[in-house]
Amino acid sequence: MSTAPRTTPANAGVKPRCPWPYERALWRDYHDDEWGTPVHDDRVLFEFLILEGAQAGLSWDTILQKREGYRAAFAGFDPAKVARFDARRRASLMKNAGIVRNRLKIESAATNAVAFLAVQKEFGTFDRYLWGFVGGRPIQNRRKSMRDIPASTPESDALSKDLKKRGFRFVGTTIVYAYMQAVGMVNDHLVTCHRHDQVAALG
Repeated sequence: MSTAPRTTPANAGVKPRCPWPYERALWRDYHDDEWGTPVHDDRVLFEFLILEGAQAGLSWDTILQKREGYRAAFAGFDPAKVARFDARRRASLMKNAGIVRNRLKIESAATNAVAFLAVQKEFGTFDRYLWGFVGGRPIQNRRKSMRDIPASTPESDALSKDLKKRGFRFVGTTIVYAYMQAVGMVNDHLVTCHRHDQVAALG
């Protein structure tokens, strides 16, 4: 997830954090408990694939607020179930206020589920495929400022290109880099953030 740099309020609390989660409690919980933590569970990897694609052109705050709505609408993020969504099921999602009602994004979730299952069949797990793009271990960055965090990297370029080749949609390199940050393939917590060393120890 990328955001513009913000000034940290003086009364934001004792834990030093990256600047972006201070504005909302929902963001702080996500930052402290999930963002950057290495994920190896295929269902969670599929969840973030759907959510990051849904964010395109929107704020991450919008997606976090609708996360439970997505969980209910997309069968608990079970790729096998989402892959079976027929035209009627996809059309009904356009009436669901609990998610982003964008036809292309809804269609892409079903398309991506089919591609996700194909990757699982080829590699055994999506996890094994995905983490191969970083050599199986998180890239440990030492960012000092939000300005140091790029929108994409050679690794996200390579992953984006391969995902597109395999039929995935809404997987441009910027979206893919945000995905890599979210699932802990890269540690982009600032070095001043209390989560940086905690996340690094998990790698």
